[in-house]
Amino acid sequence: MSEKMKGKNTKAIHSGQHPDPIFGAVMTPIYQTSTFAFKSAEDGAKIFKGEKSGYIYTRLGNPTTVALEECVTELEDGYKSLATSTGMAAVTTVYLSLLSSGDHMISTDAVYGPSRVVMEKDLSRFGIESSYVDTSDLENIEKAIKPNTKMVYIETPANPTLKLTDIEGCAKICNDKGIKLVVDNTFASPILQNPLKMGADIVIHSMTKYLNGHSDVVAGIIVTKNEDDYKKIKHMLTYLGGTIDPHQAWLVLRGVKSLGLRVERACKNAMKVAEFLESHPKVERVFYPGLESFPQYDLAKKQMKDFGSMISFIVKGGLEAGRKLMNSVQLATLAVSLGGIETLIQHPASMTHSSVPKEEREASGISDGLVRISIGCEDVEDLISDLENALSKI
Repeated sequence: MSEKMKGKNTKAIHSGQHPDPIFGAVMTPIYQTSTFAFKSAEDGAKIFKGEKSGYIYTRLGNPTTVALEECVTELEDGYKSLATSTGMAAVTTVYLSLLSSGDHMISTDAVYGPSRVVMEKDLSRFGIESSYVDTSDLENIEKAIKPNTKMVYIETPANPTLKLTDIEGCAKICNDKGIKLVVDNTFASPILQNPLKMGADIVIHSMTKYLNGHSDVVAGIIVTKNEDDYKKIKHMLTYLGGTIDPHQAWLVLRGVKSLGLRVERACKNAMKVAEFLESHPKVERVFYPGLESFPQYDLAKKQMKDFGSMISFIVKGGLEAGRKLMNSVQLATLAVSLGGIETLIQHPASMTHSSVPKEEREASGISDGLVRISIGCEDVEDLISDLENALSKI
């Protein structure tokens, strides 16, 4: 890639992607194959030994997948990336690569539900401890550190409370103590936030969300900062088998090309929707980093290039009012997930975070009346009209 191409949109469109050398196709081909032929027995032996570059078997690597990995690596300013079959495949691969029996991990209390459940209910069986704290207060992280703490895993903005964690501050704490800092950057995308540049060691994305952006693929990616972590994680991913399918990779690569445009439009829409909701008499409270009323508004301006397109809000009347709202929208789609080109609305307590015990949900700010909305790229006037009509039914 030319040194002159440093902009995020340029990287999203061109990084890792080259015209097909055989037929000249502009788009990266889908190498939909399980295995690759060697030119000779000697050639195959050299590739297996690492003496020569080449492909062996798609679980171990595939040209379409590599194009996507190189593109996201450039966007996140990382060393190398590993694409995975789902976002949770990325999360569990990182856990299993960097944590051993007897180790301890600290994480955000409002982290994505399955990221917490797999640690507390499954990996705990193998002797891995975990603590969940409000990481928006760095003192909570410092207090939770034990002699066996090996990882701090944060999600910022957090799902679904939108609370932020000071990445630079957290990185300083971790670096001083030799602890790995892993950041789930799904809610921000590489367009708005680059944790590796702020001191993090590893970044994770559910590529199902903003990177793909069309609600038609599930995928994940792990972006590393150094060769040692890359090798450890690649070894684990290769043997666990959570690698991405080439057609999945191609679809995400197609989606990434419009990432900057989609995020820019969605952020503008979200700001207007958040302002509308905050002024509505039937809305108790709005959580959106771009509002001056947001407790961490200054931190959002410092570490994010824009405020994102995720909004959480509490409707007056609690759970029943929220349910009435979601059943009354016509343009917004009642569905989980986020970051697609269309607007999605859902109820965290009964959907994405239903596996987290009620007392733990509420302690982390996920009340029964909380509604989460992922703002898309529709005309914002239509989105506001849809919400206004739904709110009038309460």
